[in-house]
Amino acid sequence: MLLDLQLDARPDQCPDRARALADTGAAGLFTFEGPHDVFLPLAAVAGRVPVDLMTNVAIAMPRSPMHLAHAAWDLQLMSGGRFRLGLGSQIRPHIEKRYGATWSPPAARMREIVLAVKAILTAWQDGTTLDFIGEHTRHTLMPPTFVPGPNPYGPPAVLLGALGPLMTRTAAEVADGLLVMPFHSHRHFRERTMPAVREGMERAGRDEFALYPQAIVAMGRSDEELRAASIGVRGLLAFYGSTPAYRSVLEVEGWGDLQPALNAASKTGDIMSMFDLVSDEMVDTIAVRGTPEECAAEIRRRFGDVAERVCCYFPGYDAPLDQIGDLAAALA
Repeated sequence: MLLDLQLDARPDQCPDRARALADTGAAGLFTFEGPHDVFLPLAAVAGRVPVDLMTNVAIAMPRSPMHLAHAAWDLQLMSGGRFRLGLGSQIRPHIEKRYGATWSPPAARMREIVLAVKAILTAWQDGTTLDFIGEHTRHTLMPPTFVPGPNPYGPPAVLLGALGPLMTRTAAEVADGLLVMPFHSHRHFRERTMPAVREGMERAGRDEFALYPQAIVAMGRSDEELRAASIGVRGLLAFYGSTPAYRSVLEVEGWGDLQPALNAASKTGDIMSMFDLVSDEMVDTIAVRGTPEECAAEIRRRFGDVAERVCCYFPGYDAPLDQIGDLAAALA
């Protein structure tokens, strides 16, 4: 399997960090919609580092499909055809209160956004008339002045992030690949995600569909390193577990009652209580923990038969570059 890593640096520091991560043997780098823009760090390293690049994910609802298409098109050019546009929906409070945008049923909205972006990319590549009319957006005007012309590397792939069955099925119907949400267990992936993928593929009449699983990793070679890594991972699991939309992952494992407890603690800012609610069993079930070789073996067990690459997160701690290199080598 190939390894994709988060480009976890400020935009002005991204070129150096990208080279360091690429030197570990990583095949790709991705950004997420966090404290910095999701596209600019990739623009800073495109063409400078010989790896694949991806947004993971760009929050789509607050953006016009035209804006998304332009950013993806130019990054595909700048990277020499090594860019993938990963899109996600986010939850309602963030869309309305952080982005100041309009919320609507997410699976239907994301379906329309993916189709609109792909329609724009196709019109630019093939020189066809742009004629997309949806419920939330329409794109019927494309004067020659605004057409970038065919991309020599072809249009970039458009991926969709998902966790629940409806969004997962939507991704398998209309997107070029699925970014499997990192908060999941092996059981949830097999019992909930894969059946929804197969249903979406059947609806669309597709024989092939790309899966991009993601893993939250607590990695170390000593007990001290593993303890430090586990603290960071436990914090991320507590954050994800407090979100009502992610309760299904806990329910599959028999931990559904933890979600409202985590949610209540998050609203009062009781971080220590949230940490205490995340057990070692949860860390080992939802995340991946161990030496680089042990983590690679567990990742292959979970995804090796359905995916060619995996996105790995090291939340709340600095995974040593030599250990990341060992992980990449063991996966390969």
